[in-house]
Amino acid sequence: MLNPAAQAAERMRAAGSAMTEQGSQLGLTILSQAEANTQEAFRAMRAAAQASDVNEVMKIQSDYMREQGARSMAQAREVGELIANFGRNAIGQMTGRG
Repeated sequence: MLNPAAQAAERMRAAGSAMTEQGSQLGLTILSQAEANTQEAFRAMRAAAQASDVNEVMKIQSDYMREQGARSMAQAREVGELIANFGRNAIGQMTGRG
């Protein structure tokens, strides 16, 4: 059986390892979101370039802005949830409850 100091050190090591893995997951999530945002921006630019008149361009821009706003809110929520989960997991591991 490990003494309390060794147990605490082991919990800190495990928490550090988990935080590294979770940080990678967060980075990949943000990268995926940026990629999706870029693809949607280019999709809108292509549509605007092929538009037949200014009214169609304005509609495309308006639709893009509305959709991007919704996408941004969903992405922020996803990242916030990941960060909150990481924090809960780290505290649980450090306290031996995770």
